[in-house]
Amino acid sequence: MAKENGSDQKMKSKPANENKAKMDAAQPSRMKRLLGFELADINSCRRFVNFMNEPRDASSLGVLRIIFAILMLVDIPQERGMAKIVTRFGDPNQCHFPLFNFLQPLPVDWMYVVYLVMLVGAIGVLLGAFYRLSCIMFIIPYWYIFFLDKTSWNNHSYLYGLLSFMLLFLDANRFWSLDGLRNPKLRNAHVPLWNYALLRTQIFFVYFLAGVKKMDADWLFGYSMGALSSHWVFDPFKIIMTDQQIDLFIVHICGFLLDLTIGFFLFFDKTRPFAFIFCGSFHAMNSQIFSIGMFPYAMMATMPVFCYADWPRYILSRLPTSWSSKLMAPPDVQQRSEHCVYAEETSSKETPKDVKPKEAKEKKPKTQESHGQGVPRLHHYLASCFFLLYIAAQLFLPFSHFLTKGYNSWTEGLYGYSWDMMVHNWHTQHVKVHFVDLETGVEGYLATNYFTPHSGRWVGHADMIKQFGTCVSKKLKDQGYKEPAIYLDVWKSMNGRFSQRMWDPHVDIVTAPWSPFEDVAWNLPLLTELSNWRDKVEEMEKALEKNEIDVAFVADFPGLYLENYVSEDFGNTSLEVLKGEVVVELVDDQKNVTLTEGDKMQVPAGHFHNVHTISPIPSCYMYTFVNETAIKFDQDVDKFMNEHLAGKNFSFATDEKLILDDVDVNMSDPMVSLMVEHLVRANQRIKKKNMTMFQKTHRFFTSKAQILQHTFVQTARALGHIFLGMDSVLTPILPATEDQEPAQEPPQQPPQQPPQQPPHPDDEL
Repeated sequence: MAKENGSDQKMKSKPANENKAKMDAAQPSRMKRLLGFELADINSCRRFVNFMNEPRDASSLGVLRIIFAILMLVDIPQERGMAKIVTRFGDPNQCHFPLFNFLQPLPVDWMYVVYLVMLVGAIGVLLGAFYRLSCIMFIIPYWYIFFLDKTSWNNHSYLYGLLSFMLLFLDANRFWSLDGLRNPKLRNAHVPLWNYALLRTQIFFVYFLAGVKKMDADWLFGYSMGALSSHWVFDPFKIIMTDQQIDLFIVHICGFLLDLTIGFFLFFDKTRPFAFIFCGSFHAMNSQIFSIGMFPYAMMATMPVFCYADWPRYILSRLPTSWSSKLMAPPDVQQRSEHCVYAEETSSKETPKDVKPKEAKEKKPKTQESHGQGVPRLHHYLASCFFLLYIAAQLFLPFSHFLTKGYNSWTEGLYGYSWDMMVHNWHTQHVKVHFVDLETGVEGYLATNYFTPHSGRWVGHADMIKQFGTCVSKKLKDQGYKEPAIYLDVWKSMNGRFSQRMWDPHVDIVTAPWSPFEDVAWNLPLLTELSNWRDKVEEMEKALEKNEIDVAFVADFPGLYLENYVSEDFGNTSLEVLKGEVVVELVDDQKNVTLTEGDKMQVPAGHFHNVHTISPIPSCYMYTFVNETAIKFDQDVDKFMNEHLAGKNFSFATDEKLILDDVDVNMSDPMVSLMVEHLVRANQRIKKKNMTMFQKTHRFFTSKAQILQHTFVQTARALGHIFLGMDSVLTPILPATEDQEPAQEPPQQPPQQPPQQPPHPDDEL
């Protein structure tokens, strides 16, 4: 009996052990809980394809599609430039900088058609109507406009193009779309996992690669960004930190750490809520600090992609049933999709006796295998290959500068696809364009903004400089010059260094060699050996600012010289050598003065002088000067206010005029008119600074409404001219654009003297 009892005990424990083993096998492993997949899911090609095409809820993808399309509808009139087509593409004298030289803008009227097609495509994406066609209608015009103008390239414009390209291949019209209403098979159908994996990986790269690019001494030591601590968004930190500490630790160090780690924190479930807080705050601050359009909002819109795919259903399920049933279908109504691979649906129960074997056989899925996996088809393999190739390309492009050497200068590659966001802070000090007709000997100087009135960014890129030289040479030939040679002298400062030459001023950029795959021979190197001067320079600037003295720091190469002109407005201009040895040539006096380290001399105003570097090492020197005209003007304004406005009734009208009730002044006097204009601008700055949140919001939406109104009116005029033969009266946006200077005619005769000014910290292009 005892033996039998023992046998019975063993027999009873065997099923229990089997159940425990099954339960242990059913529990997800640590890898599954962390990463969402097992190693067995990707250890073979077929398993990887099955895994990448597993079914997922389409609601999160549909919400992203809608938000992205809304942001693009706002972006097209603004940053894409639909409201500024006339100014960007309507001037026949303007030079353009396409990625490929054969790309040229269409006539202005037809450019409105291009933008209109892109706008209609964005609306189609928003509604999910004729989805693939709408994506194509958006993508082709978008990339055409993007490739048409390298001067407007930036990382977020590149990202928008990538997102639109990805949406073309994703099944984002399975949720909240008109396509779902037209075709019931699409409505609430599953989407394959790779749709979400592709988006998550792309957004992860945006953050992580931006962090990798910030592994640079200039960024980590706080030189890349300007003094952002003065912005109001950093006011809470000023309670416990100085401005210098905010700029270094909050802006640079925390910015670096956030970019490098936030992609990981968004991926894991337990860290995702904290990542949402920090990442959302980061983008909200950027939206206030920088003028970068829809980028902060687009990045905030992509954060939920890292959540579970059914998060919209979870939120909507919390609404009353009468609402949620209209907004979405319940999870059990989601449809199978041929784009997904489904696992075998097996049952542990035996077939009921009242069900015939034939009926039981028909209830099994049509595509199944003995190991429980579905059978992937050709399009599943192609989708997985597309996923891998896209990721490989996005890993390669940011580090492909060893191939595209022609786009390298002081930095690597074309800005826009490298995710080196705000790593480099540029300051253009001085640009001179000098041309010589090699056949007749006639020479002259060109206004730098005549042929490129909307951007001076081209002066820092060899490929665009070459395009500029080719364009201007052709236009000069059209004006009668036989064989024009063009020489460019560009002085720039990067990340707080000395202003220095960027290109060899003796090279004719028309005939200069350039290839996208070879180093630019006429690019002068960045003087990194002078980088340790930056802290000392900053201290000297602060000391001089207390005495209302402006300063400009310059470095130059041996054998070269700076040709400079000191305006009569800048009195008490002096030059002091900090390193090396120079010869100052006073042109009008025909006199040379040699200066070594520590020497200083007064530079006469209203005259030209040349600073020759004669030392075997680069020279460093600084100009200190006082704008006496500006100081005298400020004194005159104070005197005018004390004599005429003190205790008087006056106000500032909404039309930017000063209303004088009982003030007796001669408004016909040009100086009085200038002072009144100065007071109006000062009042505008004060009013803008003291605006309430409601006033700022109203001002924001009013300006956007004006842009939209202008865009629609101009588009209607262009279409009327094309299709109805109506007169096209296209005008630039807004009657008076404050940031646009009137166009200057190119010189027909060589001027007596080059139109130069002494280097000045505020002398921007």
